[in-house]
Amino acid sequence: MALNELDRARLREALELARGSYGLTDPNPRVGCVLGHEDGRVLGAGATQAAGSAHAEVMALRSAKAAGHELQGATAWVTLEPCAHQGRTPPCCDALIEAGLARCVVAVPDPFPAVAGQGLARMRAAGMRVDLVDEADIVAAAREINIGFFSRVERGRPWVRVKAAASADGKLGLPDGRSKWITGEAARADGHAWRRRASAVLTGIGTVLADNPRLDVRAVTTARQPLRVVLDSSARTPVDAALFEAQGAVLIVATCGQPERAAALRARGAEVWEGAPARSAAGLQGLLERLAARGVNELHVEAGPQVIGSLLQAGLVDEFVLYLAPIFLGPGLPLIQTAALQDLADAERFAWYEATPLGDDLRLRLMSRGAGRLGKTHSAMSTGFTPSAPTLTQNLG
Repeated sequence: MALNELDRARLREALELARGSYGLTDPNPRVGCVLGHEDGRVLGAGATQAAGSAHAEVMALRSAKAAGHELQGATAWVTLEPCAHQGRTPPCCDALIEAGLARCVVAVPDPFPAVAGQGLARMRAAGMRVDLVDEADIVAAAREINIGFFSRVERGRPWVRVKAAASADGKLGLPDGRSKWITGEAARADGHAWRRRASAVLTGIGTVLADNPRLDVRAVTTARQPLRVVLDSSARTPVDAALFEAQGAVLIVATCGQPERAAALRARGAEVWEGAPARSAAGLQGLLERLAARGVNELHVEAGPQVIGSLLQAGLVDEFVLYLAPIFLGPGLPLIQTAALQDLADAERFAWYEATPLGDDLRLRLMSRGAGRLGKTHSAMSTGFTPSAPTLTQNLG
């Protein structure tokens, strides 16, 4: 559907509302909705709240009602197809129909099986004009906001984003592992914004023992803390680890039975998956599927070179967020540790997606071109559109 300038303006507003739901809605998608008339008047606006609370459409309807606006004949601009099923909240498509709206402009359909076009069909059956956006930049932005939700529904696994801070020559730290701080304050705060976006943060036991990280969101405001996941084959995570000092849940993924250690970790408040798959490609795929079944949309990885290397070799890394500092460390801890490639053609190819200066450092985003990519997302991203980052930064060039 060809959009007019008013449609584009309202959809951009709705997209910004959806971005405001980072760190709030999981496992539900982040959605923004604007209500208004074709003459340019805005009647109401809203974004999806925490799971079990009101969706964007209902929030927008409430704001319009509180302002005393009449909605008969109005238009709704929504970043994701209004839901058509009774979950923890009633169907949003029915709420829009009952409000007397004449038109609904939808950025992208909802792939969730209980919706999947049914919201669009129900509104059309009620006599509402429903327009589905086909402009690549809007579609790409709407999908990027919910890239993990689309991944979980369409592929059965989370979107895997690896974050790492390294020197300009690709070292995570000195040979003895010391790495505080390679990058500056702006880059570290930006990293916390990506943590906030994620459903879960994953690391390995080596990082826990070496750095004793909290892995929570502290540098930016958040409504919830992500699940913290530790790949810990022998359940060696100390019961006094800093992970337990932060709010939110901790999950220990163990591969071999250590009942006494597992019991101590459970007593500390952790969830322990014993006998979980090993760090093979099939094992990691199985772990991602299990996390998806738990409702994890975006998995944020902050780990050492072995964990990153295992995920990369398994073809499970969808995105890299790399912070490069303008320093050179020479010999040191490598960014990634994998088996040697037999040929350059065997290397997994990534696409440069975004370069953003942050203080003295540079943030690079790379997207996988592999077979595991979401086809629709790839076609949208190939247009060259760069969606907004989770913090207010400007792209190079």
